[in-house]
Order: sequence, then C-alpha cells, then structure tokens
Amino acid sequence: MNQCTAIALLPPPAHVLALTAAPGHHRPEAGHILCELGEHHDGDHATMLWDEGAHPASAVWAHWHTHRARLLPHSWCAALDPRDTDNACGLFAGHPPGHSWDITDPTDEAITHDLARQHPHLFR
Repeated sequence: MNQCTAIALLPPPAHVLALTAAPGHHRPEAGHILCELGEHHDGDHATMLWDEGAHPASAVWAHWHTHRARLLPHSWCAALDPRDTDNACGLFAGHPPGHSWDITDPTDEAITHDLARQHPHLFR
C-alpha cells in the first residue's frame, strides 16, 4: 500500500518558544510533518518526532486531524517482518493496519528508481 500523503504544519510548543525568548537565542520555526501511516487509514494522521529510547512509550508521535495536533508517547509496534525477522515495524503499537514494511513512499520509490537508472553502479 502507498503511504498517506497528508501533511501538516506543526508549530513549536509554547513552552519551547518561552525557553528561547531570551535575546540572541534562535527561535524554533514551524515545520511540515508527513503522515507515516498507510493511505486510507482510519483516525488521526501520525508521524514520529523523536525517540528517547531505553524505556516503554519512549517514542513521541504527532497525531493530527484537520487543525488539531497532539504529541503522544507510544511504545513501538512489536511486529517483525515475516520475510526478515531482523526488520521490526517502525510504527507505534496499536497503529492502523499496514506495518511499515507494507507501506511504500511513492516519492522515495520514484527518486530511488531514477537514481538507479542514472547511477546503476551505486545499486549493485
């Protein structure tokens, strides 16, 4: 299945802006986020922002729908790719159907295909 193409502009949280309010500090800017779930999923869109690691629910994901965004901690999905058990799902536990190995980013695929055509020696 293809990856969802939903994007959102995520502003920095107010507490982060407050920490950088002093003169001479770089103020963080809003950034675009892209949904990592499979297309036509139910519920909110989601993307992983960071992983603090070393404890359960260490990954922080942004969930959004229309104009509402939330940051939520999640544990990682425990599923392993049946074709390669060294490859764990890169999505959060309880995500909508389609594990990360089932989801194709069509833009990434197009770029990889074009690069392989132009530079086949890099893809042997």
